[in-house]
Amino acid sequence: MSLQPDRWIKKKAQEEGMIEPFVDHLVREENGTKIVSYGLSSYGYDLRVSDKFKVFTNLNSTIVDPKAFSDSAFVDFVADECIIPPNSFALAKSVEFFRIPRDVLTLCIGKSTYARCGIIVNVTPFEPEWEGYVTLEISNTTPLPAKIYANEGLAQVLFYQGAEPPEVSYADRKGKYMGQVEITLPLA
Repeated sequence: MSLQPDRWIKKKAQEEGMIEPFVDHLVREENGTKIVSYGLSSYGYDLRVSDKFKVFTNLNSTIVDPKAFSDSAFVDFVADECIIPPNSFALAKSVEFFRIPRDVLTLCIGKSTYARCGIIVNVTPFEPEWEGYVTLEISNTTPLPAKIYANEGLAQVLFYQGAEPPEVSYADRKGKYMGQVEITLPLA
């Protein structure tokens, strides 16, 4: 990056649509109420979780198998808040749509506000030329129910620009999670 990281992210977002919708500053309050922050930060972008969730349930005694995943392992719902049961897991999607440049790789990590509550956000890297809404994996590691707030920050995306683009990008190899628009379950 030849620009300062926050300026580089802002330029890529505004000129190339790398993040949509893009918020060019960190938002910590809405309508006089404190929220879990989102928007542009010093070295990354704090993405928001949408109001669509899939929460794991054992209602059907389903086995979690990444090669033969069953949607019956989840309860789907749309809400302003998601309660994840103790020692359980949920999937959600980002509010933002990402278009990763060919010479960029990102890492997405959970925000400290949630991490300090025992909530772990695991997202695999956004590879060069991947695009879509992010499917967010949220684990409640505590013995208590945990609350996630829709349309507020959940994870921070860190951007790493390579000295040169890769020979083969995610788009070139037609990656199976390319262009996802909804919460995407494991694809074998």
